[in-house]
Amino acid sequence: MTPFDRDLAARLCADRAGLRIDPDKAYLLESRLAPVARREGFGSLGELMQVVRDRGEERLVWAVVEAMAVSESSFFRDPGVFDALAAETLPALVQARGDQPVRIWSAACGTGQEVFSLAMLLEEDPALGERSLEKAQAGLYSQFEVQRGLPARRLLRHFEKRDEMFALSPRVRQMVRWRRVNLTEDLGRMGGFDLILCRHVAGGLTEAARVSVLKSLAGLLDPGGVLVLGRSETLEGVRTALSALAGRPGLFAHPEAVRAAA
Repeated sequence: MTPFDRDLAARLCADRAGLRIDPDKAYLLESRLAPVARREGFGSLGELMQVVRDRGEERLVWAVVEAMAVSESSFFRDPGVFDALAAETLPALVQARGDQPVRIWSAACGTGQEVFSLAMLLEEDPALGERSLEKAQAGLYSQFEVQRGLPARRLLRHFEKRDEMFALSPRVRQMVRWRRVNLTEDLGRMGGFDLILCRHVAGGLTEAARVSVLKSLAGLLDPGGVLVLGRSETLEGVRTALSALAGRPGLFAHPEAVRAAA
């Protein structure tokens, strides 16, 4: 890729999804975009970027942006976070909501390991499992993927072998609903949530996008709800009504919930 092509890719990522991409990182750009060029039938990355530049075809533009948005994903990443959710946050939300369903959103969840990790927690605890996540689609993972973060007991309980792949059980798959969402757009149509996870995402955004996205997510939390960011991520510079939960890095809630947890 030429410097001009790399600048174009970085600019599209910033404009369309708020992604902060360093155009000087030639290897990163080329390794992520070369499969896109091959898949779309181009002889080189230069040809792909030339068509993107000349035609501005939305499908190709988003193929470039989404390829650069790929991030690491694994089951039960940061186990301490999931331990806290299972032991404290989810039971408290279930009790507070009574007969009403608990709405959970795993934002920017990559290939789904995070949201399915949550679904496993709910399925494993009868008291929690009566409250389902909204229903939806399936997950199929390689042996490498299931080995990252999944102990043998969970692999045996929640997956079935399918040729060289592992498929999640119908019980878990039916607890999740998928929707394609651009976090930089108006999120008001999503409705309110009791628990939102958006971990290890904000650090990859431009500063303007980071502030906008975090403010929007905070605004979607229902009273008593909890926002979960990465352990080292904060709401610094973002005006919201949320406060950090003491002793729980990356967790934020409305002040009344913070006081109750103290």
